Amino acid sequence: MTWRFGASLILLTLAGTLMVPGMLAQPSFAVAVIRPSGQDVKFERDGKTETQPGHLLMKDVTVQTCIKWAYGVQRAQVVGPDDLEQIHYDIEAKADEPVRDAQLKMMVQTLLAERFGLKFHREQKELKGYAMTLIKPSAKLHPSVGDGTMYRENSAVGTVAKFITLQEFADFMAGPLETPVQDQTGLKGKYDLALDFTNYIPMEERTMRPDMQGVIFAAMQGELGLKLQSEKVTVDVIVVDHLQRPSEN
Repeated sequence: MTWRFGASLILLTLAGTLMVPGMLAQPSFAVAVIRPSGQDVKFERDGKTETQPGHLLMKDVTVQTCIKWAYGVQRAQVVGPDDLEQIHYDIEAKADEPVRDAQLKMMVQTLLAERFGLKFHREQKELKGYAMTLIKPSAKLHPSVGDGTMYRENSAVGTVAKFITLQEFADFMAGPLETPVQDQTGLKGKYDLALDFTNYIPMEERTMRPDMQGVIFAAMQGELGLKLQSEKVTVDVIVVDHLQRPSEN
C-alpha cells in the first residue's frame, strides 16, 4: 500500500511584502528555487520537508502541503482548486541569516503569495472530526529523551516518529483520515512512537485494498493506546480564492 500522504470573515491578500506603519515587513527568503518534482517521496502523501536554521528543503510537495506547513492547519482545513493537490514541486529556499522554523513558516507564507499568487479567506465550518484520547499507556509511545528535531517517516507497513508532539501526530493522521483530528490526550512534551499496521489488516484483505480507516483506528488503539472518537468540530478553513503556477526562478 502506498501513502501519499503524501473570527470573522478575513480576506487576506498576500501579493508581496506588506509594510504597515509601526509594523515590520513580512519576512521573505533571500533566494527560493521552485521546480516540478523530480521524484516521488515513497510512501509520503505530503512529500518531505526538511529544515535547518535559515534553510528549507521541500521535496515532492503540493501547494496544499505548503499551506498546511506554513499556516499550521490540517488537510481538511484547506479547500480550493484542483491545482492545490495535483501538481508536485521541489522547493529549496534560503534566508539571509539563520532563523528558526517559526520564521521559515512566515517566509513560506510570503513565498506562496509572491510566487504562486495565493489569495484566500478564512471561514469557520463545522466538520466531522475525531478527538484523539489516551486509553492506556503503551511501550510504543514514550517521552523523547533529550532535545531533538521532529522526525517522521512512513514505510509500507506504518510510520515511526521521534520528538513529535501528539498534536503534530494528530495533524499527520488527519491526512489519511481526510478530516480534522484534535489531540485531547492531555499529554504534553515530545514523544517517540512506532505504528505498525501489519497485524491489523485482515488476511483476506492483504491481497486487495484494505479498509484503511478501520486499520488506522485498530492500530492506533492496539499499538499506541490511542483512541479516535467521532465528534463534530468547528475549525477555521482556508478557502483559496486565487492560485497560479509559480513565477520564474
